[in-house]
Amino acid sequence: MLAFTIRRLLQAILVMLVVALISFTLFRFVGDPVNQMVGVETTPEQREALRERLGLNDPILVQFGRFITKAARFDFGTSYQFRQPVAELIGRRLPATLELSFVSAVFALLVGIPMGVYTGLHRDSVLSKLFLSISLIGISLPTFFIGILLIFVFAVTLQWLPSFGRGEVVQLGWWSTGLLTWSGIKALILPAITLGLFQMTLIMRLVRSEMLEVIRTDYIKFARARGLRQRSINFRHALKNTLVPVITITGLQLGSIIAFAIITETVFQWPGMGLLFLQSVQNVDIPIMAAYLMLIAFLFVTINLIVDLLYFRVDPRLRVERAAH
Repeated sequence: MLAFTIRRLLQAILVMLVVALISFTLFRFVGDPVNQMVGVETTPEQREALRERLGLNDPILVQFGRFITKAARFDFGTSYQFRQPVAELIGRRLPATLELSFVSAVFALLVGIPMGVYTGLHRDSVLSKLFLSISLIGISLPTFFIGILLIFVFAVTLQWLPSFGRGEVVQLGWWSTGLLTWSGIKALILPAITLGLFQMTLIMRLVRSEMLEVIRTDYIKFARARGLRQRSINFRHALKNTLVPVITITGLQLGSIIAFAIITETVFQWPGMGLLFLQSVQNVDIPIMAAYLMLIAFLFVTINLIVDLLYFRVDPRLRVERAAH
């Protein structure tokens, strides 16, 4: 277990170094930072003095080393657009994105797994065909169209839910949450469903296919021959083995939810990191772009590492293979 963990940690560090190199390239080749920080009236001497003070005249390796050192402290300098430290901007937007992503993931799991189990056990029922039709819609329709459709139905036509914003939030230290206010919960419903619908359909189809495969295995047939109750066979034996690959997919999809929340945040004007990143792209705000890229990579790597460790713990076959080597 220790060797497995160390190997995964080394791979994670390598990935972060590659992402750091890409982020550093943004600073070097996507526009001149000096041009973004000064006005047209600045003299060439003042520009050169600023370049010297920022260390832009240093060798590339020195600049890259300095960039990694600052990135490890989450120091990406000052935003060109907002004239504020990037860490503060990200820190204010991070709770909104993580809260939206977490609620979307919970929605995908709580709805996708029961639907997958039901469609796997009752393949020919009318309700199973309805669930499969819903999953086909969730996979086929683009996220922005689903969001616009939900806004039209529940915000414009029925006027049950708000169409934009985060509602009222409560500050718990540096963390802000809308889950403690009624308006915050109402504002979260539509974007959470929009963001989690694709993951829900993916989990449902994965659980269904795994369930269909597991119930045909010999040990399930042996359990039936022993006279075990069907409910015990389905949920204590079949479902337990079905969830092993679901752990991997769910972990990776959680990273995808965080990374691809940009579209949902844009449609619902959700004040999270995705909307901030889109604004930074429009204004060529390189420090925010680099910080967002590094943060998303760090979240992906961390989630992937946790999933690998959980997979190693849950699946005994991996432990047997490692022991054999």
